[in-house]
Amino acid sequence: MTHKPAKTSVKLHDIIQNRWSPRAFNANKQVDKEDLTALLEAARWAPSCFNDQPWRYIVCVKASNEAGWQNAFATLVEKNKRWAKNAPILILAAAMKNFGHNGQPNRWAMYDTGAASACMCLQASALGLSVHQMGGFDPEKSRELFRLPDDCTPMAMIAIGYQADVDVLDDDFKNAELAERTRVPLTEQFYFGQWPSN
Repeated sequence: MTHKPAKTSVKLHDIIQNRWSPRAFNANKQVDKEDLTALLEAARWAPSCFNDQPWRYIVCVKASNEAGWQNAFATLVEKNKRWAKNAPILILAAAMKNFGHNGQPNRWAMYDTGAASACMCLQASALGLSVHQMGGFDPEKSRELFRLPDDCTPMAMIAIGYQADVDVLDDDFKNAELAERTRVPLTEQFYFGQWPSN
């Protein structure tokens, strides 16, 4: 398996340092129900504005609901289908547009749903699972196939499973899978006190 810890200026918790988004999934190794429940609980306990919890997840486990998984798979762009075909779980992350307590627009819904998904990813890392979040899917197709209500915005498709050897991937994905992880320097995105002057 490919291990790619982040190269950071200070030591981070192992769960964060070792979390990354592989594309190589083991199609023959299932995620047990308790571990899947732990991922959903991690998302459930994320912070949110007014504790509104605007996230909604459509969980599609191939082994127990092939039709649901195929619906999720059908929404993916062709490039993502080439590797996500091996993920035993596909999850649609969505955000409710309006607050539950007063029906008013919730401009933090997408932010909060992202926070819940990040919590899910970190719990997966703690359990030795791999997660790859995708923007490459058809939101309108997902809305139709999963019968989402009008006030629900599809945000991302999430592949979950156990990492496999890079050889399960097409050749053009292998280089990206093996490449060193990178981020821009802290100074380019984190400012103290105010936005930097030119």
